[in-house]
Amino acid sequence: MADQRGRVLLADPRGYCAGVDRAVVAVERALEIHGAPVYVRKQIVHNKHVVATLERRGAIFVDETDEVPEGSVVVFSAHGVSPAVHQEAADRQLHTIDATCPLVTKVHQEAKRFARDDYDILLIGHRGHEEVEGTSGEAPTHIQLVDGPEDVANVQVRDPEKVVWLSQTTLSVDETLATVDQLKNRFPGLQSPPSDDICYATQNRQQAVKKMAGECDLVLVVGSTNSSNSVRLVEVALEAGARASHLVDYAAEIDPAWLEGVATVGVTSGASVPEILVSEVLDYLAAQGFPDVETVKAAEERLVFALPHELRKPRLSGPAAD
Repeated sequence: MADQRGRVLLADPRGYCAGVDRAVVAVERALEIHGAPVYVRKQIVHNKHVVATLERRGAIFVDETDEVPEGSVVVFSAHGVSPAVHQEAADRQLHTIDATCPLVTKVHQEAKRFARDDYDILLIGHRGHEEVEGTSGEAPTHIQLVDGPEDVANVQVRDPEKVVWLSQTTLSVDETLATVDQLKNRFPGLQSPPSDDICYATQNRQQAVKKMAGECDLVLVVGSTNSSNSVRLVEVALEAGARASHLVDYAAEIDPAWLEGVATVGVTSGASVPEILVSEVLDYLAAQGFPDVETVKAAEERLVFALPHELRKPRLSGPAAD
């Protein structure tokens, strides 16, 4: 491999989005203010490395609120939670820090508004995904999940003229629109949300991959298997013309056989992936004969979200702050 001199196309934007950055910093800041342990409901973001790093600093990840000792500090993940979870936390006198991405919160608000107006809400998303569970919990009697175009035939509504679709924010644009098209065939009166719910970061990362995939023999996506937007990037790369694409958490997971006969490797990362993991992949590729890195830019990202308001005060009140 050493005599090979291949090139790397590096997607921009890639990696952390504003919502993920805010959520990770929220846990770090909570640990600074309150000391360990700080409990986190579900993975703060879907990335193995981030979770392991925060665990070493004193974060304890739990699946459900009832695993958190009464009176403790708990952070809700970037994917959002249902009102029932907020109520459980209040019942246990937990000090909550809500790190839900503001773009997910926007979808929650839309769900509540359309439910108040008695619409049937068709939520396009993946069954079992935390974001879907949180959004569905805002209006369980009005929301039904549509898990892809093949699920459209199962949809039943009360009034075809009073139907609206919403979406999990981390889906691919193409995937969502394919489902919307099928739904509109069944329900011509279907309304769209007031603004596109696909997250800007998901769209931008997919655009960068689409821009470079046609030139790539291989696209490596850095990300975890439970990260919806990372998994989607692999699919987008293949659909956009890459000969092969693989998802890896770490450079150590790259199979050298993938590089045989390859001249151009594309590299990107999901929205919950820290840049250090991408740097390690680039170092690995350089050692394998791919030292030349060219950036493929699809969008400029300047969005920054303020930290959850609970972390903007010097201390939280109550027993956890004593």
